[in-house]
Amino acid sequence: MGRAGPGRLQLLLQLLVWLGPGRSADGLFATDYFTRTPRKLNAFRSFTSIELFHFRIPEDTVVAVWNLITFKEQGGTFGDQCPDRSITVYFRSGAPPVINPLLTRFPRDTAVPGSFALTLTWTLPNRTTGVFNITSPLPGDWFLAAHLPREQGRISVKGLAEDCQYLFQPQLIVQRLMGLGVLNPGYVTEHLLSPHNRSLLYKVFIPSYTSQVLVQLWNCRGANQSGEGCPLWLKVRGKAPPLHNSTAADCRERAPCRLVLDLPFWQTWYYVLLEKELGVAASLRFQLVVQLKDCSQTGLGRALVQLPGSSLNMPHSFGSAGGVAWADSRPPSPLNSSSAPTALPAAGEHCWPIRPTLRNELDTFSVHFYIFFGPNVSVPPDRPATFAISLLPVLDSGSSLNLELRLNVSSLRGENATVFACLNHEVPLALEENSSVTCETELLAGFLLSINATAPITRLRIPFPQTGSWYLSLRTLCTSDRGLEPCGNVTAEVYLRTYLSPCIDECGPYGQCKLLRTNNYLYAACECKAGWSGWGCTDNAAAFSYGFQLLSTLLLCLSNLMFLPPVVIAIRSNYLLEATVYIFTMFFSTFYHACDQPGIVVFCIMDYDVLQFCDFLGSLMSVWVTVIAMARLQPVVKQVLYLLGAMLLSMALQLDRHGLWNLLGPSLFALGIMAIAWTARSIRRRHCYPPTWQRWTFYLLPGALIAASAVLLYAFVETEENYFYIHSIWHMLIAGSVGFLLPPQAKAEPEDFAGPLPRRKGCGYQLCINEQEELGLVDPSAGGASVTSVCTS
Repeated sequence: MGRAGPGRLQLLLQLLVWLGPGRSADGLFATDYFTRTPRKLNAFRSFTSIELFHFRIPEDTVVAVWNLITFKEQGGTFGDQCPDRSITVYFRSGAPPVINPLLTRFPRDTAVPGSFALTLTWTLPNRTTGVFNITSPLPGDWFLAAHLPREQGRISVKGLAEDCQYLFQPQLIVQRLMGLGVLNPGYVTEHLLSPHNRSLLYKVFIPSYTSQVLVQLWNCRGANQSGEGCPLWLKVRGKAPPLHNSTAADCRERAPCRLVLDLPFWQTWYYVLLEKELGVAASLRFQLVVQLKDCSQTGLGRALVQLPGSSLNMPHSFGSAGGVAWADSRPPSPLNSSSAPTALPAAGEHCWPIRPTLRNELDTFSVHFYIFFGPNVSVPPDRPATFAISLLPVLDSGSSLNLELRLNVSSLRGENATVFACLNHEVPLALEENSSVTCETELLAGFLLSINATAPITRLRIPFPQTGSWYLSLRTLCTSDRGLEPCGNVTAEVYLRTYLSPCIDECGPYGQCKLLRTNNYLYAACECKAGWSGWGCTDNAAAFSYGFQLLSTLLLCLSNLMFLPPVVIAIRSNYLLEATVYIFTMFFSTFYHACDQPGIVVFCIMDYDVLQFCDFLGSLMSVWVTVIAMARLQPVVKQVLYLLGAMLLSMALQLDRHGLWNLLGPSLFALGIMAIAWTARSIRRRHCYPPTWQRWTFYLLPGALIAASAVLLYAFVETEENYFYIHSIWHMLIAGSVGFLLPPQAKAEPEDFAGPLPRRKGCGYQLCINEQEELGLVDPSAGGASVTSVCTS
């Protein structure tokens, strides 16, 4: 439970107002409050750009209220001047929502789970709040995904301007019932609904291998009651308290009142609500019993009369056996033939033996489910073959569930047979003969697959599956004049493969599967490239062709050959260090862009991160050494500045490679050094430096204009759509500006603002060196030549 934020009081007031008038129940409630840290929202490009929030709603929750807070920031202050951008929030229970705001195509054989969304509008210049209520929400994990609308794809330079940030913070407050009564299956309980209460709520635990639930109400007695019925509505719902559209029975004209549920969820709490009719103010007494049909044995239907703690494997952390909510009741009594007027009907469905699967974890989100004596399974002709696949709570919901069925055609023996498969969550659903081919009921939805001799292979992919138990039922049916019927002695052989993967088909050749984390929750999603899009990067509506990819790669790589003229100029002018830096830049920029391509035209000679670092370092060093060379410093000073610049630029790039000051900082510092040197020369010589107007007109001004144009293109024009040719022009302009700005070969100057270096002294004496011998102008073999002389200091 998180700490109360600034919106907690408002949220509590909203909940109290919502719960005040109109609620039909009265009892003991507990209120829980949860909040999450505000996060910056991003424009939607793929699921990797959304912000995901994970909540957990406790059981017995009657209402959940989300308070969605959004505010703007710009430069550390309120973003009153930021434009209003719509924010879309998606909700889903059990697993992250599978969203598709760009309406792209999903991969083949992909089932898309449903979710619901809302769009927030701005009510204040820099802040807005939205409230979202859910009555009787499903317990367990809930996920929220939020994002901004898609942008046009402009590439912005970090630090050039204060970007508008949109921050999103969800808060959740839930109200749950305390001490909710538990009904024992097979036991009759007597209840009293007092005049000041309008409803009673109980819950009953449904164990595995239950095919039917029967809830009966009879012996209703009231103050002003007339007729055999009871002025109550009987409603039942699994996992959460009933809603207005839940399965219900009107008990006014029924005596006894019965409600039957076929194929209930296994290992789940079911909630039973008894609600008075409008206008009924008298107290009511009645008896209630819940019967379960055990289908673990074929054709056997019986009421379970054991206590829940002994055979039903009921969790004891919720409620107490025999407890009653909001009313008094007598202790439960076992059901017998004289106490219940209606017996449980015969079973219409059978629970066939369920074969478990072996879980083999290979890596994160890489899990294979193996069948004992598999992977080939035999489907008998007279009954289905059912398998259980267990997904771990929270841990497996961020992956993709994959199912593949492959039929051995020779096993059909020439029969016109089809193997149908039903994949259902929390309860198996087997196809029966003479029934419609479907994997759905009124309250149960599933996935239907089929394989035959014509189409022997089928696949199913479920992104972000709900956790818990999944059941796969295989049944062989033959086509005849009467429809589908059992196939006699045909035993179909099916190859079954079930596994979890991080992404669908590893996102293909045009995508990258990324493992993402929000707090302690892990999930995986595809990030597409080269214009491809979609959940698995399979939508090629805006994809780059191979020729386009090849053209963009060649432009970005070959444009670096424009550094060859500056290299030649530098070598001819005796700027060997500068030429080495230009060669380094040309080499690593070429191979970095060959490795940085989004499509399949990619060539990497070493790790991508190394190539990127060397490319950025070479680009900045080219600017640094060119401006320092223009300053005409002493060789020792120039070499010290070169080395110092290399070390400082390496440090800056390691801190932030995309920051604006990584480019502007060294450039401005080098320009400052050059300005000081030129100013000193101009003052000493009493005329402008450089001295000739030709140097200014034909070299400095064109070079400065070319460099300024390159910076403007890089900062304001470059987008994701035009990146390949605008960035190529940037390469050519930067290389061309170096060729213009690099000074000519240095001439010997008698005067220099830095002055000659002082002579070294050693041991109190000044070392006098023969300058002619140092320059190589004196023959060492000539006699009488003085090599060194010692002078007193």
